Amino acid sequence: METTMASTVLNFMNTTLDWVTYALDVPSARAIVFGVHIGGHLFIEVFLLVVILFLLSQKSYKPPKRPLTNKEIDELCDEWVPEPLIPSINEDMLYEPPVLESAAGPHTIINGKEVVNFASANYLGFIGHQRLLDSCSSSLEKYGVGSCGPRGFYGTIDVHLDCEARIAKFLGTPDSILYSYGLSTMFSAIPAFSKKGDIIVADEGVHWGIQNGLYLSRSTVVYFKHNDMDSLREILENFTTKNKRAKKLRRYIVVEAVYQNSGQIAPLDEIIKLKEKYRFRVLLDESNSFGVLGSSGRGLTEYYGVPADKLDIITAAMGHALATEGGFCTGSARVIDHQRLSSSGYVFSASLPPYLASAAITAIDVLEENPNLITKLKNNIAVLWKGLSKIPGFTIASHPESPIVYLRLEKSTGSMKDDLHLLENIAERVLKEDSVFVVASRRSTLDKCRLPVGIRLFVSAGHSESDLLKASESLKRVAALVLGDHN
Repeated sequence: METTMASTVLNFMNTTLDWVTYALDVPSARAIVFGVHIGGHLFIEVFLLVVILFLLSQKSYKPPKRPLTNKEIDELCDEWVPEPLIPSINEDMLYEPPVLESAAGPHTIINGKEVVNFASANYLGFIGHQRLLDSCSSSLEKYGVGSCGPRGFYGTIDVHLDCEARIAKFLGTPDSILYSYGLSTMFSAIPAFSKKGDIIVADEGVHWGIQNGLYLSRSTVVYFKHNDMDSLREILENFTTKNKRAKKLRRYIVVEAVYQNSGQIAPLDEIIKLKEKYRFRVLLDESNSFGVLGSSGRGLTEYYGVPADKLDIITAAMGHALATEGGFCTGSARVIDHQRLSSSGYVFSASLPPYLASAAITAIDVLEENPNLITKLKNNIAVLWKGLSKIPGFTIASHPESPIVYLRLEKSTGSMKDDLHLLENIAERVLKEDSVFVVASRRSTLDKCRLPVGIRLFVSAGHSESDLLKASESLKRVAALVLGDHN
């Protein structure tokens, strides 16, 4: 009896094993993964499916609902660590630039010592100009200091309208609009015209003010290689041929006339040809070219002989050549009127203090009456270029006619942080040993520009030849010592 039962159980197990072996060996149940034969994957999948269905059919565990006790609340509060309000302070954030103790003219005072100033964009030497001071004084007596309101809410003063008309007349455009802060011009003008879904093609070297305007616009932004027209042409071609909605979108090219991050000059003639071929609009920032380029200082359009109406939007800060503050946008009446209604920096900010508008008008008058200032500035740029042409370990990256002379390391250390450390060491020694004030192009953590850092010198018509020679000789000597020790 026992023998018969054992035989029956053994036969059942053998039969079951045969069926399982058969199921695992059929062709539909075999697979090859990375060259390894794996059998029975269908069986495993069915088994896993059954397990999943079983788990889904089970009731999920829910902890009993009850309010937290005071002790539990106190424990949770003690364990909670809030996110820091600001990021942790690192070594780069502890940098403190030299403090000026007098006007930022061609010569200034730092730590009680007079130095030659190449760190301020005082291109025409208007800081401290007597006519500008007299204009500010009379304006202060008449209007007071501030305006105490935006332009659309009783903040418009007659001198604002006079300044806008003077800028438009000087540049040969129909109308202009004033902003109370130079950077807010770019912050506001770009988002006023370009919205979400629009396309902006911008140079990768644009300064942070433009970068922020691009971000605030929420447009689709594509960057082309710095001052590379082949790269710009390729991007415009790809966009217009591959994007079926291209004709329905607003499209812009955004460039600087003189790039603050390299000192190069934009080839406006080629940009205009590409604009007309691919039907883009152009926004040009003339902050570092207004009052500088061209035979009479009318900027990049005069420099290339291009009519201003070929450009859709022209912006500029007035804190450089005009030695005042604020900014402006100039163009057609429709472009200007649109900003008066939809540009946040114009609509919501208190208007430009009247004395600064008065100073801007006077600065343009002085420039028109003294075209020799442009000639003097060009001569000074040429003298400094010649003096720095053979500076050891550096190359001049800027354009020969740019008021920004930009020195870039011939051989990078491979790290932007280490490059900047070398450059700041040179700038500090030049200031300490020879009383020449230059700056390395330190950028904030918000600045997305990835062009190589360098030493930036702002040339002024107010510099004497001895100032320029002193700067070039000092930089040559210190650069040889610092870079020699580093190598």
